[in-house]
Amino acid sequence: MAHQVRAVVARAKGAPVSLETIIVPDPGPGEALVRIEACGVCHTDLHYREGGINDEFPFLLGHEAAGTVESVGEGVTDVAPGDFVILNWRAVCGQCRACRRGRPQYCFATHNAKQKMTLLDGTELSPALGIGAFAEKTLVAAGQCTKVDPAASAAAVGLLGCGVMAGIGAAINTGNVGRGDSVAVIGCGGVGDAAVVGSRLAGAAKIIAVDIDDRKLQTAQKLGATHTVNSRETDAVEAIRELTGGFGADVVIEAVGRPETYQQAFYGRDLAGTVVLVGVPTPEMKLELPLLDVFGRGGSLKSSWYGDCLPSRDFPMLVDLYLQGRLDLDAFVTETIALDEVEKAFERMHGGDVLRSVVVL
Repeated sequence: MAHQVRAVVARAKGAPVSLETIIVPDPGPGEALVRIEACGVCHTDLHYREGGINDEFPFLLGHEAAGTVESVGEGVTDVAPGDFVILNWRAVCGQCRACRRGRPQYCFATHNAKQKMTLLDGTELSPALGIGAFAEKTLVAAGQCTKVDPAASAAAVGLLGCGVMAGIGAAINTGNVGRGDSVAVIGCGGVGDAAVVGSRLAGAAKIIAVDIDDRKLQTAQKLGATHTVNSRETDAVEAIRELTGGFGADVVIEAVGRPETYQQAFYGRDLAGTVVLVGVPTPEMKLELPLLDVFGRGGSLKSSWYGDCLPSRDFPMLVDLYLQGRLDLDAFVTETIALDEVEKAFERMHGGDVLRSVVVL
């Protein structure tokens, strides 16, 4: 049996998205059919629409989502119909070299549903990050479903599926922020603000938010930043050092993905400190640093993939913190919108007016 549902499709590079009817098959072995309740509008979706990921159009957009499992295929035991789940794009395989070494958060062979969702004419869709959740229902690998407490708001906890988890994980998992540490976060969009929240959760004593937009700095302060720096008006490195006794921060999280801001992060950390790159650069970007400075400053230069998260470990824990009132995920939901408003949400994203627009179905 196949399901006809409404979904947001990007048919061509740079063209506005359209609301269309698509065909979603029943789950086969190892797959799950999920009724989507909410899906955040992430910058990665815009990258797909603009052809910045690949050119496998048409794309079924949306990946930052939560919903309810409707049915599962043969061999699925971890989730069952009726389970409330957050979707993830790291379905751990259990067999690759990372998994065998006990590091499943780095799984190199994550998998997606084998069957394809299609347009009405049979054209196969490429689901964003193997999910495709700007849709009333989507088909995923069962391992992409992480069961969490159904008392949670789908609009809020669905954001753990990508951007919020990337930022929190950059602080807690990749950066290993500890009690009493000083942290600087460069770039205070959704991911950067989540890194601020993650640093606060980890017990950082000083959290310095750096951005060129005072509106974003105000939001970062509300979410836990102890100090703010407008780097359009002030040298970011000098400001970070001044706020840390002249030394630099223990951990600097770069959430922009540009060579200039990475250099700020590199020189704004303390000796033997850690730089975490969670902002996504474009393919043509190059970084130039004196090799002697890399050697002489010691410490760690890390990239954070998906916040180095393990969904089965991190999602339930963070949802519990949310339900206890210790993690304000609702603060990331700027607005809730309908499926046919995704294109407008992309426009608002360009203006820096939102942390997250969230499609609610």
